[in-house]
Amino acid sequence: MSALNKEQLEHIIEYYDLKKGEEVHGALKDMFKGVIEKMLEAELDEELGYKKHQSGQKKTSNSRNGRSQKKVSTDLGTFELEIPRDRDNAFEPQVVKKGQKDLAGLDKKILALYGHGMSTREISTHIKELYGANVSADTVSRITDKILPTIKDWQSRPLKPVYPILYLDGLNVRVKQNGTYQMKCAHIVMGVDIDGFKDILGIWIGESESAKFWLYVLNELKNRGVEDVFIAAVDGLTGFKEAIEAAYPKTEVQRCIVHQVRNSCRFVSSKDRKSFCAGLKEIYNAPTEDAGLEALARFEEEWGEKYRYAVKSWYSNWENLATLFKYPPVIRRLIYTTNPIESANRMYRRHTKTRTQFPSDESAMKVLYLATEKIVLKWGKRVHNWGEILSQFTVMFDERIERFL
Repeated sequence: MSALNKEQLEHIIEYYDLKKGEEVHGALKDMFKGVIEKMLEAELDEELGYKKHQSGQKKTSNSRNGRSQKKVSTDLGTFELEIPRDRDNAFEPQVVKKGQKDLAGLDKKILALYGHGMSTREISTHIKELYGANVSADTVSRITDKILPTIKDWQSRPLKPVYPILYLDGLNVRVKQNGTYQMKCAHIVMGVDIDGFKDILGIWIGESESAKFWLYVLNELKNRGVEDVFIAAVDGLTGFKEAIEAAYPKTEVQRCIVHQVRNSCRFVSSKDRKSFCAGLKEIYNAPTEDAGLEALARFEEEWGEKYRYAVKSWYSNWENLATLFKYPPVIRRLIYTTNPIESANRMYRRHTKTRTQFPSDESAMKVLYLATEKIVLKWGKRVHNWGEILSQFTVMFDERIERFL
C-alpha cells in the first residue's frame, strides 16, 4: 500500500507536470531536498524553543542566524542543502550532521567496491555513472584511508592463548616500491581456536615468503598472546620447521600433502601421472606410519629409477609429512593439507585479481582486510565434528590443554 493517498499522488504528478518515467527522478530529488530542509528547521525550532517568526515566545538569548550552503550526496544525486544556523553556534543537527556530506551511504559503497579490487579512478567513474555524484579519485582514496586505524587495531588485537591448529600460507601481490613494482608476499595466518572456530589472525606484507619473515610473524603472534600451538599446517617452504620450532618448540609441523603431491607431479609425464598419483595416495592414506613407509618403499621400486628426484623428496621430507599418522581420521582431514587457508586465499584472489598491481603496501592491505571481513563473516559455525576432535586433543595434549579449558 502506498504511503501517499491517491489525491496526494495526483497533486504531485500535476504539480511537477510528470509525463515520463525519468521525470520522476527530478521530482523525488526536489521533494527530498525540501523534506530534509524542513526536518532541519524543525530541529532548530526544538533547539531554540520557538518556531520561526514567533520570537515573542523565545526563552533563550540564542536566535536564528540565516543559512549556510552544504553540498551532499544522496541516492538521488548530488545537490545543495540550506542548513539553518544559530548565533551561538550551539545547534548540532542530527538529520545531516556537521561534517557529513554523504546521505546515500556512499562511503560504504566505495569501501565495498574498493574491497572488490576496483581502483580509485574506476570507483570514481562508477559512482558518477550510478549516482550522479562527483567523487574524485583522491576523495575515494581518503575515504578508504579511514579504515587504516581499524586495520591497525585489528592487526594488533589480543589473540586467544592457544590455537590447536594453525595454518600458514602466502599470497603474492604486486606492489610499488621505490618507483618500481615488485612481487611481494602477503603472509596469512589462520587459526582454529579451542572452541573450534576459525579466524584470520593477521596479514603481514613482506618482501617475499621466507623462513626469516615467518619467524617474525610467529613472534608477533606470541607478543599478541598466543602461548601455544599444537599443530601447524604449512606448505613446502624450506626452513619453515626451523622457524616454528624457534617460536613454538612443542608445536608439531605437518607439511601439506597436497603441495608435496603437486610438486612431485611436476617431474612426471602426463601418461604416467594417473598411476603415479595412485601410488602416492597409498602412502598418505596408509593407516600407520610403518604402513606408509612400506607403501613408500613399494612406490620407490616402481618409480625410483624413472623419477628419482620426486621419490627422494618424500624421503627427505618424511618427518614433517608423517605427522598426520599420529592422529585419527577426524584430525587428519584437518591437517594433511593447507586447503582451509587456501580456500580463504581463493576468496582473497577474487578481490585482488582485478588489480594487477597496488601503489603501496597500505593499498594492498586495505583490499585484503576488506576481503577478510567477508571471509570471516562466513565462518559462523564450528569446525565439523569439533567435539570429537577436542576429545582427542584433551588426551594427546592433556597437560598443555587442561589450563585453557
